[in-house]
Amino acid sequence: MKKILVPCDFSNPAVEAFKFAIDIASQSGGTVHVLKVIELPVINVSAFGLPAYAFDEGLMKELRGDAERKYTRMVEKYGKGSAKVSFSVVVGPITPMVRDFIIEKKCDLVLMGTHGASGWAEFFVGSNTEKIVRFSTVPVFAIRKAVPFKSIKNIVFPTSLELTQGDFIKKLKSLQEFFDAKLHILFLNTPFNFVRDQDLNDYARHYKFTNFTLNIRNDRYEPDGIISFAAEVKANMIAMATHGRKGLSHFISASITEDVVNHAQCPIWTYSIHKK
Repeated sequence: MKKILVPCDFSNPAVEAFKFAIDIASQSGGTVHVLKVIELPVINVSAFGLPAYAFDEGLMKELRGDAERKYTRMVEKYGKGSAKVSFSVVVGPITPMVRDFIIEKKCDLVLMGTHGASGWAEFFVGSNTEKIVRFSTVPVFAIRKAVPFKSIKNIVFPTSLELTQGDFIKKLKSLQEFFDAKLHILFLNTPFNFVRDQDLNDYARHYKFTNFTLNIRNDRYEPDGIISFAAEVKANMIAMATHGRKGLSHFISASITEDVVNHAQCPIWTYSIHKK
């Protein structure tokens, strides 16, 4: 967690993400890259099918100046500590700009504030954070409210018991070690998916987990069961894999991880296991 990206619109959740990033970077000796993405309105579509954006030099200068002032105030108030901080402003659609910045700066973690999403907004649009969770090539923290680094002692890890996720489990163990936390491994029995205690024990032995508990719970819906269990064990964090579904497959089978991101109150750490 040496190069941490915080896409920031200076809303309350974004500031909370920045505060949490500063805490993490102070522990890891890392750098926090604050990125402001200016989205311009599309005014028409060109003959080649590409969007044409409204662009006014005076407006751009004003937007950049406003972003720099808000960034300065945020750093003056919350940027205390040993972490280094940098600031960049780019123009374009949020998801591609964030993805490009991750590659350019070789970021190894993204922290995003989230308001969550519900109802039709969740079903058809989803939050920007949800989209970054789906497409990011590095782990993403979704943050509603910053929590003290030292308070994170219980991490809930919902699992489907797959034995082919070695890369994900390696990153999960690094996360656990970084926070020196206990891992609460959870399998949810649903009406169409049941496991035995022995299956969970075999899973734990396969990946050689340490400092963990094994838990099976019953619920009709996975996101509800995960959030309920997190409350039961007083979890400070939830860690989840996402398959990064896109297009129609995502529309038909919404990601459990993204549902949890949209509704849980504690920090959510996610990592996409889709092929990059």
